[in-house]
Amino acid sequence: MNKDEFINYIKELKIDVSDEILDKLDNYFKLIVEWNNKFNLTTILEEKSVYLKHFYDSICIVKSNLIDNNNIKLCDFGTGAGFPGVVIKIFYPNIKVTLIESNNKKCTFLNEVIKELDLKNIEVINTRMELYSKNNRETFDIVTCRAVSHLRIISELAIPLLKVNGYFLPLKSNIEEEIKESNKILNDLNSEIEDIISYELPIENSKRNIILIKKLKETNSKYPREYNKIIKNSV
Repeated sequence: MNKDEFINYIKELKIDVSDEILDKLDNYFKLIVEWNNKFNLTTILEEKSVYLKHFYDSICIVKSNLIDNNNIKLCDFGTGAGFPGVVIKIFYPNIKVTLIESNNKKCTFLNEVIKELDLKNIEVINTRMELYSKNNRETFDIVTCRAVSHLRIISELAIPLLKVNGYFLPLKSNIEEEIKESNKILNDLNSEIEDIISYELPIENSKRNIILIKKLKETNSKYPREYNKIIKNSV
């Protein structure tokens, strides 16, 4: 996806693309390439691929119709090099964004991105998600992640962070089996799948899904459990 294609596809999402946004994305791309020589940030480094598989793929979260430029609080966990959280912040500067990443080197990179792009109201937390979730319950309007782990696992990590009526928006590819295996924990977490938005990534036509999971009531204080219990699906 070259830059002209990127702009056209973004406009199809009904998003304004200013020169400032394009400049920030260009600088972001350059930082990814530069810092990838120091840290293993991503295997995708060709400019066309970064714009398609990282930038465009990340901003497709707007298909949920839950992302706007109001002062909502969004958490992106397992963010890695900043996807989708940093991209969302570039397009929607009024959103308060928290990035959770357990890898210290990636956090160093993310703080450099924030500094170089002059992004405001965005913070990087270097910790494990289950610890952060346990200590920051009912805090966010939206929690998201991209290609982190099984839906059953990430739901238990994410949903305790949400305010009641907030949404967990995981970005995933294949979901059918994961949804079947996650129904029980979603019910235990007082949440439900409200919708699934399926689409294809342009050019390569790979399948993508946004799962809209709504939190209906406060989460039982026993969640999230210790990570080894989550992994084993222990009761």
